[in-house]
Amino acid sequence: MLVEVGMDAAQHAKHPVTVLAGPYGHPFHPMLVTVPIGAWVTSLVFDVGSRIVDRPGFLTQGSEWLIGIGVLGALAAATLGFLDFLAIPTGTRAHRTALVHMSLNLTVTAAYAVNFGWRHGEYADQGRVGAGPLLLSAGSIAVLGASGYLGGKLAYRYGVRVADERTQAEGFDGSPITEPTRPAVYSGAAAEEQPTTGNTERRTP
Repeated sequence: MLVEVGMDAAQHAKHPVTVLAGPYGHPFHPMLVTVPIGAWVTSLVFDVGSRIVDRPGFLTQGSEWLIGIGVLGALAAATLGFLDFLAIPTGTRAHRTALVHMSLNLTVTAAYAVNFGWRHGEYADQGRVGAGPLLLSAGSIAVLGASGYLGGKLAYRYGVRVADERTQAEGFDGSPITEPTRPAVYSGAAAEEQPTTGNTERRTP
């Protein structure tokens, strides 16, 4: 009984709550997270570079721009991520993991917003990036990495917004792709006892 409840919960988390979150099997949230990740990692590289080169002004200014771009991208990604969060049944391990994942992402975004304001007020002279903002960026990247690990766990272990195995098999056997029927609204609290998985069926070779 608990296994069936857990599988029903997993099926519910695979479907979008709205078309804005992306179609079945192709959520938009993972596409947008590449913007803040790429911008913030590159800004850290620019920070380090500004303390090495003789004329660091262009790196300092570039890093500030990248942080700002990353904050805007993170807000957009967080909006779509929240829509996926709403698809996860409460009282499950997946929901608790998603809650921590979301909290870490918001913390990192807030830290970078502070970092942007700090740099904007202190580095008008286009000098090298100071130790304080650089360390704040490095710490933020570390937290972002931990959050990314949890995001991977949600997708690859719990199967949140990942198509079921029958749909996945269509990519290998040449059969036409058909979207499965959306399950009824999940309301089982018994899933608290059972890990939520992305597998919906057992197939034999």
